[in-house]
Order: sequence, then structure tokens, then C-alpha cells
Amino acid sequence: MYHRYFGLTEAPFSIAVNPRYLFMSARHRDALAHLLYGVGVGGGFILLTGEVGTGKTTVNRCLLEQLPENTDIALILNPALSAIELLATVCDELGIVYQHDGEQSLKALTDNLHQFLLANHTNDRNTVLLIDEAQHLQFDVLEQIRLLTNLETNTKKLLQIILVGQPELRTLLNKPELRQLAQRITARYQLKPLNLEETQAYIHHRLQVAGLPANQELFPNNVVKATYKISRGVPRIINVLCDRMLLGAYGKNRTTVDKAILKQATLEVMGEEEDIQLQLKSSTRSIAAAIAAVAVAGLLWWQWPTMSQPAMAQQTLPSSLSPAIPPTRIQQELQAPTPEISTQARAENTLTQPSSAPIANTSSPLPLWFDTAPQAINELIQAGGWPEKNIGNPCVDNANTRLRCEQLTVKTWQALLAYNRPAVLTLITRSKMQVYATLVAVKNGQAILSHNGETSSMSLHQLGEIWSGDFIFIWQPAAFYTGPIAIRSQGPMVKWLAEKFAELDGQKTLLAEQTFNASLQQRVNIFQQENLLQADGVVGLKTLLKLNEQLGPVKTLNQPTVASMPTEEQTLSNISTVEG
Repeated sequence: MYHRYFGLTEAPFSIAVNPRYLFMSARHRDALAHLLYGVGVGGGFILLTGEVGTGKTTVNRCLLEQLPENTDIALILNPALSAIELLATVCDELGIVYQHDGEQSLKALTDNLHQFLLANHTNDRNTVLLIDEAQHLQFDVLEQIRLLTNLETNTKKLLQIILVGQPELRTLLNKPELRQLAQRITARYQLKPLNLEETQAYIHHRLQVAGLPANQELFPNNVVKATYKISRGVPRIINVLCDRMLLGAYGKNRTTVDKAILKQATLEVMGEEEDIQLQLKSSTRSIAAAIAAVAVAGLLWWQWPTMSQPAMAQQTLPSSLSPAIPPTRIQQELQAPTPEISTQARAENTLTQPSSAPIANTSSPLPLWFDTAPQAINELIQAGGWPEKNIGNPCVDNANTRLRCEQLTVKTWQALLAYNRPAVLTLITRSKMQVYATLVAVKNGQAILSHNGETSSMSLHQLGEIWSGDFIFIWQPAAFYTGPIAIRSQGPMVKWLAEKFAELDGQKTLLAEQTFNASLQQRVNIFQQENLLQADGVVGLKTLLKLNEQLGPVKTLNQPTVASMPTEEQTLSNISTVEG
């Protein structure tokens, strides 16, 4: 298989629904949140629609995994049934015993289902009916499903119904004959395709899960953009296209995908019609270019008598009188002599550079780190843009309760980047000196370090050779935060957490008040899964940091820094000096 050729452990773009490859975009997260809130509130219908291949099955699978333990669910995957057949299937799914001999009646099946729902309500259990591909339901079957929502007590509906289908389902429910059912829909969500940024993240995520090395790139940006245009952001089409492109690159012994491979994959996946469209676009561009060339040639021919005279006059001028054309800055850099400085000398010069060394001019390397941790922490506070003035050092000042200082140790850059906060790194230079660097951003494999408001870049590889693994970062937790909370925890921190998730999901109803219940735990599990955290339902440091990120604004390592960036000459000098 081709995946071994690219250093992958398995094929990353299978169209099978594999939970390991679950990519929760903002759209998928919102869709899942709507379903969970609908199940938690109970009663009526929940409607989820979306085009073919947009990920409705993925959302359904995730919902089934996140339902509370006290939930019984009946899953209907083939709704092309009569009303009696549908009720019989629901009874089968819920394990309800009914008479199989002879012709079934709607009344008998409904009575058996009603008794089951009442027993579940008495035992504090919820019952959910999920119907996939619901656009195939017939009018009389939809009406029968509506009548099932009449099964209720004085305070609660006994059956929660989720309808999942293609956009035609929305059109169907808008018909006057089904207005009673449409009025009982308590939550609606239209799942749309991915945008360009989400498509890039989706492809990268699946490759990463399949084991692609961090320094390897299979799909250049131009190929990803073209893939997005062809697929229109539909995940299933993206999978098929990417799988075919990797197979094509493997067949041609290429390590990356190019536009030619993409065009061939498009022809094989989308068919000849798509290829004709590509050819028409190409021929249109060729015709336009030819017309433009003819127009330019005609203009030059028309202007030739007036243009040729100054040109000829300029050629007869002596070289000393020719107009001086200053070389561009690029030409100057290419022609400038390179000083002969040894690699070792340049490296030692930077690695032993004291933090207080003055900057003589703009072409000399900027300082990269500090001699003491408090200096680096003060730089971190300034770079973080905290609104408070004179807040002191929260890592030593216990009186400051607004900010919290975390001192941790990790072994890899990936582990540090998982926290995604500017940090102070503890470094051991080659001369065995302990110094401290303020890391404010990471971009394209480069660490952006801040020193007295000026930023310099250094490759993660070079910085990792002298980083001890210790780091410090500062963040602002909730006023009630004292440590991790989990199921059955109580107090104002639980309500604060429920309020934040309600704000994140755009909901008015809180999942919990003062007690950390099962509904809030399930929402936490979903949040942790979509952010690649350990889905244990425990709200600790990493979960709160990710929650703060999404509610923002928060300074993170993948955002531009507020400090002034050095000139191009300074950056090039820094990189060459450090990496030498």
C-alpha cells in the first residue's frame, strides 16, 4: 500500500467512519452541541440537515458515544418503511416485546411503546429515537412519528426524536401538511461544508493521525486550495481526492503532490465532465493570453516609430553619460561579499551573548534571552498584553490573584505547543550557562523570542538542543478555580463552567448549576475530543486553557505578537548566526 511509501502507518483518507480520525470543525461542534442540548432538555423534534458527505454520520456517531448512560436509543438507518413497520422497528431497537404472529396494528405497537416509555420515566431513563436519511420518510409515516411526541406526562415528553437528513428534508417539513410537526422542532441545524482553512486543517489532521512526520509535507498550499475548490469543502470528496492523489504520487515516485497529479485524480474521481470543465478553463485562459499578446504586439508596432528613436539615441551615448540605474536591494545583497566567519565562532558568539549586551546597529543580531528568570517573566507579562499595570510577578507575588503562574516540564515541542501559551523557557547554553528565553510565538518551524520589546527568530531544532524542557507560562483562570473538577463536584466553579459552555454553544439553558452532572460531563468529553485532549471528563489545566482560547481573546503561540518585528536584515543575521 502507498501509505508505507510516505512513512504513514495506515491509509489516512479512508471514507469509513473511524473515531480516531474524528475532525470536529466549528460547524460539526455546533451541530453536536445542538443535538446534545436537545437531548438534555427533552421533548419535541431535533432537526439536523446537510448535503451528502458533509459529516452527518460523523456527528451521529459522536452523539451515540456521548449520550448519558441513562439513555436508551432506537436507531433507524433505513426509514423507507410504512408506519407499522417503523413502529415495529422502534420496538425491536428498544427491546420491547410485542406480538409477532398475525397482522400488527398501530394501536398495539403504540400501547407497548407507551408502557415502555412510562417505565423508563419511572426509572429516570431517557428514550431517544434517531432516524437517519429522514428525507425518505413518507407523509403518513411522518404524521405517525409526530403522534409519538404526544406520549407525555404532566411535566415531560417521554420520547425525544432526532431527524437527520439531506436538505430536501427541510423542504419536506415546510409543506403545509406537516406544519404541526414543524412547530414541534425545538432545535434546527444545517451542517455546511468546510471552508478553506478548515479544509487545510482537516487534511493536516488526518495525515497527522496516520503518522506523517512533522517535517514532511505531502500537499502544498496550492494543491490544497485547488482541492477545496473542486470538493467545495465536502469531507467525503476531500477524502477520495486526497487518497487518489497520494496513490498517483506513489505511482510516479513523487514525495509531494503537484497540480498534474491533482488534475488526473480529479478526472478519475469526478469523471470526464469535470475534466472537460478543467480543459475549458485552461483553453479560456490560453485564448485570453493570445488575445492579450496580439493586442500588445499591435500597440508596439503602432508606437514603434516614436519608441525606436529614443532607444537608438540612448545606444549611441557613451557609457560615462548613460543614465545610472541603481541596482535593486536584492542585487546588492547578492553582490555583497560574505564575511569569512567560522560556524563555531558565530554559534558561540550568540549562545554566550549576555542579555544586557547593547544593540550597536540594526544589522547586528538581537539578544535572544535573559540572565535571570524574573527578567524573562516580566517580558512575558508585557508581551501577553495584560491590561493591569504594575501587577508585579505572579510567579513570586502570591498577593496577585488575577493571574496564575504555572511551572511545568515536558519532553517535546508538541507537548509545549499543546498548552499554546507564550512561555519562559529554561535554556542551558553550550558554555553550561543557565539562561531564560521568552517565547511569544511559533511560526513555520521558527520560535519567535522577545527581548525588551524586540523579537528575533530561531529554529525550533536549534533551540531544542539547548532547552531543558522546563517552562513557565501565565494565565488568568476563573476566580473560583482552585484545581481540577469532575463529576459530582460542587460549587460556583461548576456553574461558571456551565455558563462558559452555554456561551460557547450559543445556548440559554445551562447544563448544570452547582453540581457537576452527567450532562456537563458529556459536554466536556466532546470538547476534549475535538481539541485532541484526553477525553476523561475532568476539567483541568489544559481543558480550561482551550476553553479560554475559544472564548478569547487570549494571546497564544499561533497568533502574531504585539512586539515589533525586526528588519529583514536583522532576522537573516539572527538565523545565520544561531544556526551556524
